[in-house]
Amino acid sequence: MRSAPVVQNSRSVVHAPHAMVATSQPLATSAALAVLRDGGSAVDAALCANAVLGVVEPTGCGIGGDLMAIVHDPKERAVVGFNGSGRSPLALTRAVLEERGVTAIPARGGLAVSVPGCVDGWCALHERFGVLPLARVLEPAIGYAREGFPLSPVIAHEWAAGLANLKQYQSFTDQFAQDGKAPLPGRTFVRRGLADVLQRIAEQGRAAFYEGDVARAIERAVGADGGLLSMRDLADHAGEWVEPLCVTYRDLKVYELPGNTQGPTALEMLALLEHFDVASLDFQSADHVHLFTEIKKLAFADRARFIGDSSHPTSSGSAGDGSIVLDPGYVAERARLVSMERAAVEVPSGAPLVAQGDTVTLAVGDAGGQMVSLIQSNFRGFGSGIAPSGLGFVLQNRGELFDLSPGAGANAYAPGKRPFHTIIPGFAKRGGESYLAFGVMGGDTQPQAHAQVLSNLVDFGLDLQAAGDVPRWVHLGEASPTDTPAGGGIEGVGELVLETGIDAEVARGLEARGHRVRADAQRRSGHFGGYQAVARSSTTESSKRVYSGGSDVRKDGNAAGF
Repeated sequence: MRSAPVVQNSRSVVHAPHAMVATSQPLATSAALAVLRDGGSAVDAALCANAVLGVVEPTGCGIGGDLMAIVHDPKERAVVGFNGSGRSPLALTRAVLEERGVTAIPARGGLAVSVPGCVDGWCALHERFGVLPLARVLEPAIGYAREGFPLSPVIAHEWAAGLANLKQYQSFTDQFAQDGKAPLPGRTFVRRGLADVLQRIAEQGRAAFYEGDVARAIERAVGADGGLLSMRDLADHAGEWVEPLCVTYRDLKVYELPGNTQGPTALEMLALLEHFDVASLDFQSADHVHLFTEIKKLAFADRARFIGDSSHPTSSGSAGDGSIVLDPGYVAERARLVSMERAAVEVPSGAPLVAQGDTVTLAVGDAGGQMVSLIQSNFRGFGSGIAPSGLGFVLQNRGELFDLSPGAGANAYAPGKRPFHTIIPGFAKRGGESYLAFGVMGGDTQPQAHAQVLSNLVDFGLDLQAAGDVPRWVHLGEASPTDTPAGGGIEGVGELVLETGIDAEVARGLEARGHRVRADAQRRSGHFGGYQAVARSSTTESSKRVYSGGSDVRKDGNAAGF
């Protein structure tokens, strides 16, 4: 590896001897640190941070959404995953959709709502890894919801956009507007209805959400807008402990959740990049960006065909968990398709042997060495727009991501099935020891950004903050798991979006290879996601292990430790 490129960090890497938290909101970071100081585990702190984020950053997450996590616990000596995604309504059959003339699940409204898995995920993670009472973990979120919190700038911007997009949903507007308008930065916003629901969860656990009055209100709100989510769907829901998939990238063992998430896509990108000497390329040169873009096209073509709910076997016989695309022979075959001279116009999926601000991600490490990467989302900002009256939260619209097309692959719609999921927590080991809990929010950006961040760390030697600070690029286009082109129906080579800071000469070099380039996209455009990371250094004879933290400049948050 050549010497690290010189980059200008937005802030310094944070180091601390005992514990570290990185989130997209300072209020969440400080609340999670207080939990750690009180003797809580990394999982306790992560759940606390997530709950606070659901209050102060509802533009990205909340109890109406889903949750995914990867935990490394020294006592269990394993990296474990939790898939907290909910399923489609049992009563919403293909026959019902056909009778209504529905050929694609809409982005908003009752039909888009799948069971929200967040609260069940909190309770499952807390039961296995929690130390403090759940009431203590949720206390800061309840306080901010009941007493109010001042909006931070990025969230105020996204809040205004969400209200404009969902103005037809009166219950949503009633609960998320202030004096009929979007709340301004620095203004205090109160969410007493949500405080009451969180208090009930703190006292009664998951039953407070999936049974009784709250479940009845969810059923009623979804049904009023044509959806068929029922109290039975809610009561029957349970998240799943899963074994993460893993590939080797340079000196790292990288872990991601299997399908129905796009974790296998991030791993396939890394496995493909392993066939190239990335470190020999000039950093953020046309060669560098071009290679990552062509790798992305290959992995996303496979994503569209092979990833779905692994509990529902596909017509092709594949499991849907995405593991088949990680076979070393298949990856080598796909890597040979990359041309460094020209952008590929059409990239079909292979044939392996069958064997947008809409999310929050956070990372925590505690004094005992437990580390967690947790990601949680409503999808599309505020989600479906369906907000049960008086409860203070909005329901997700993950059902939109099912494929209703004829001959659909692993993500074909079925009742009681989990849709394809964009949110992916990431984790890595180095030298057999826990090293990195990280994530990058942002829909289709996530696998691309996971690969870029890890390569920045190991191929180019950037520090933890710089690895996320440097300008990113995102390729839009190619088939998606919904059988529609990703990125707004862009045909052919798609569109390569370069963040401000990538040299204009690089854009010209990419255009010369056949890419359609949009240069100088602003960080607040929503294309580039938000990175949070906590790393733990390797043990040496002269020094104990310490934590480092990095937090994306594109968001309002920070990393902090003690």
